[in-house]
Parts: sequence; C-alpha cells; structure tokens
Amino acid sequence: MQTMPAHAAHHNDREIETLEEFDATVSARGSLAGFRVQAVDLTDRTRELLTTDTAGAVFLGCPMREDAAVKIRTDGALVFPPIPGLPFDPYRGLVYSPDELFASLADGYEETPDARAYAWFQRTKEDGDIYASMLRAVHDDSVSDALDELLSGARVVGVMGGHAMRRGTAEYEGAARLGRELARAGFTVATGGGPGAMEAANLGAYAAPYDDDMLADALPLLAKAPGFAPSITEWATAAFEVRGRWPKGGRSIGIPTWFYGHEPPNPFASHIAKYFANATREDGLLARSNAGVVFLPGAAGTVQEIFDNATPNYYESRGEPTPMVLVDRAHWTEKLPAWPLLQSLARDRSMESRIVLVDGIEEAPEALKRIGG
Repeated sequence: MQTMPAHAAHHNDREIETLEEFDATVSARGSLAGFRVQAVDLTDRTRELLTTDTAGAVFLGCPMREDAAVKIRTDGALVFPPIPGLPFDPYRGLVYSPDELFASLADGYEETPDARAYAWFQRTKEDGDIYASMLRAVHDDSVSDALDELLSGARVVGVMGGHAMRRGTAEYEGAARLGRELARAGFTVATGGGPGAMEAANLGAYAAPYDDDMLADALPLLAKAPGFAPSITEWATAAFEVRGRWPKGGRSIGIPTWFYGHEPPNPFASHIAKYFANATREDGLLARSNAGVVFLPGAAGTVQEIFDNATPNYYESRGEPTPMVLVDRAHWTEKLPAWPLLQSLARDRSMESRIVLVDGIEEAPEALKRIGG
C-alpha cells in the first residue's frame, strides 16, 4: 500500500517548519541566511538567533524574545510577528490533523479550534476589513504550500460526493469500501473533507491497513450518530471512538472549507487542508487529483465538481486528461443528467477515453484502473 511521502524530504529546502529542522539547519550550516522559518516557536533559541547569520531570512509568525528580533532585523531579516487573538495561525507550515482541529471536543464542538475559526470567519467576512481578508489569504496560501509538500510524488484519487449521505446506510458502507479499495491499490484518497460520502471515503482509507472485519465493526459504532445534525459533538465523538479503538489507520487527505463551516471536517482524514476560500479549495482538490476522480451521487456541489474537473480535461490545460468515473447510472442520466452532457463535451477529444459511467460503487476502482492508461 502506498504511503504519502515523508513531509520533510519534499518541501523547499530553504523552508524551516519545525524546531527539529531549525536545529538541524543551524548545526549543519551555521547560517540561516536566506531561509524562511514558518510558525516555529523560537523563544528558547535566543542564543542561536543572536549568534547566527540571518541576512535575507524571513520569519513568519515565530515567537521569539525581543532582543533576538532586534538582532535579526538588524541583520536584514524580515520578521512577521505572531498575531495575537487569532483562533488559527496564518503562517502555519503544515496541514491540520484531526486532533488539532477537534482539540477540546470533550467540552463541546463549539470549543474546538475548528469551530472558533469558523466563528472568527463569520464575524470578519462581512465587514470588508482588508486586514482580515489578508490573514485569510496568507493562511490559505500557507495551507496550499503545505499540501503540495505533503502530496509530492503521490498518486491522488479524488472521491466526490454529497454531505447528506448518512452513516448506517448501504450507500455509506459502499463509499467506505471504495475508499478502502483505492487505498489498498496504492492511491492516496482525497475528499472534500466533510461529512457524508466524503467521510465514508476517508474512513475506508483509514480502514485499509486492517482486515476487513475492522470496517464491518466500525460502521455500527458510527451509525449511533448517523449525521452531524443535531449534534456535531456526538457525531465527531463517535468518529474519535472508532479512531481510539483502531488507532493506526491509513492515510488520506480531506480538503474542507470554513465557507461551509456549518459542516464539520471529518476525523478520518489523517491530513486536513482546510481553507477559508471555497474557490481555492475546490480548484485545489481537483487539480491535485492527478490519478483521477470518482463522482458519487450528489447534488449541486457534485455537479459543479464534475464540470470543474471536465473543463481542464477538455482544454488539456493541466496536460493529459485525468480519469473521471461517475457512479450510479440512474442518478447521472435521469435524476441529474450530467452524464449525457459530459459525453457530448468529450466527443472526439482525448478526454473521451478517460470518462466512464458505472452502475455501482463496487465497479469504480476497476473502471478507474481501466481508463487510467
């Protein structure tokens, strides 16, 4: 089974994103000149900062003592200090983990960093404050940078589907089996990171290292809280109970947004790249699905994703068209007839051989391999 590449091996070698990387760089090079240091607490590294060349370096949101900050500014470094009172770090060097976003869940979901960031977004997005919009943009760019580093070299399959799919249903189990099979086939599963079909696919990837009984046992535990309404706390707590019982789950990506902040991120994605700007999130999710996308039955959002994905395939603006697998013939030809339009668009173009419609979710992995070319 494929694992995502180790983070440190793939990021820009001028970026320092952990204290370990800081120490290793100072030790090996004796200089920080020209480096970018992101969101690393340097309060206990005053001696190193005072005695190391930092000319041309940039420090993004790094706590440090004032004498160290004065010295490195004198060296010619740029210092962007931490911003007090924010429920998120705009300069963060890594994507989120479920434990980070759901910290304090025991006190209720509204106390978690995820909920507090959404509340901040709600307060600031209406007033047109350039400062708040700048912070959101810096945060989202930092998350994109971290996501690119994380996925370097990975074969990513996107799984798209609606948030309304409930735990305890056959459809949810099918989406989980899909995620599990894709992960076992060596793909990195990426979803929109939310509840419903997205959670199910991330759950399947989480279950991939275990035997098949694990998923069969986990599904009833989750079904006790079938949806995120009326209580996100109960919904998320059920997921963390499963994670606690089977702690060594497989890796996958969730890419949610605070734009739809009433929908919580799901805790089964091992890495969560959460954005404020939904447009950045949507395009980023599809652009990174370099090994294809599976579209489960969904409503307006999933229809939008189908054609957001079809457009670069049509124009080949990202290179060779990537596979598109639509699941559930009746849904995509009768209820929401996106398939006939997609077929018409693809006719006589190179993407024509890269689109397929299948009846059932169990057919999707084989179809993806068949048209992956």
